[in-house]
Amino acid sequence: MIRSMTGFARSESRGPGCLLLWELRSVNHRYLEMQLRLPDSLRPLEAQIRQLLGEELGRGRIEASLSLRRVDDEPAPLKLNLPLARQLIEQAGELAKAMPGAAPMNPLEVMKWPGVLEQAELSLAELAPPVLDGFRQAVVEISAVRGREGERLAALLLVRCDDIATLVAAVRARLPEVLAKIRDRLRERVEALGASLDPARLEQELAILAQKMDVSEELDRLDSHLVEFRQALAEGKPVGRRLDFLVQEFNREANTLASKSADPLTTSQAVDLKVLIEQMREQIQNIE
Repeated sequence: MIRSMTGFARSESRGPGCLLLWELRSVNHRYLEMQLRLPDSLRPLEAQIRQLLGEELGRGRIEASLSLRRVDDEPAPLKLNLPLARQLIEQAGELAKAMPGAAPMNPLEVMKWPGVLEQAELSLAELAPPVLDGFRQAVVEISAVRGREGERLAALLLVRCDDIATLVAAVRARLPEVLAKIRDRLRERVEALGASLDPARLEQELAILAQKMDVSEELDRLDSHLVEFRQALAEGKPVGRRLDFLVQEFNREANTLASKSADPLTTSQAVDLKVLIEQMREQIQNIE
């Protein structure tokens, strides 16, 4: 399957006391590059995440971010900062000595002090399975999105191939007519000069001129490139770079065709050919 390099995906999964949200964005890039945003406590999972991505995608610049949100219906586990609490109790005791008759300290008041009671951080062992499962889901989804977009691009490229084949066939069909017109123009110029030219010499000059302006070889190469291009689209594997190279070859032949052309219609067709090739080049930039 031909896949695009652009896409978006998100996945949600439940962890212990939290909701995990993955978001993946993909754009075209020469290689596979990933920008990963993770909570610091989950950084040890980065290597596994990158490996999972490389197993599914071949090219593209991927921006992946993970956010954690506590779930309201599940109370977050609490952790007592005992060293801080002991300091507060000790300082309160010193203060009580200077305030005879003061009411004894209530433990709940100590727990209300900022930093004494904290939300316990989830362990890596608890979070790793849902984090990795959620990432797998997001990667599968973005791969499917890229696949659907790739199918649309492949269909458009095949239409462009058909258009190019039609132009090539039209130029080839006119070659005898173009050669005949060149022959007539040369004879008219000779007659206008009032000079006589040996028929054999005239045919020789015509043959040399026809050889210089012959574009049959360029048309044959364009046909050959079209066959290879269609085969690459049918292979169903990452072929973006190969298609890009073939488009460069298309453009080379189109430029030669335009430079050799001695016929206004053929020149116009060469321009149309270059327009189609440029459209293909832009579309191929997004193919993996």
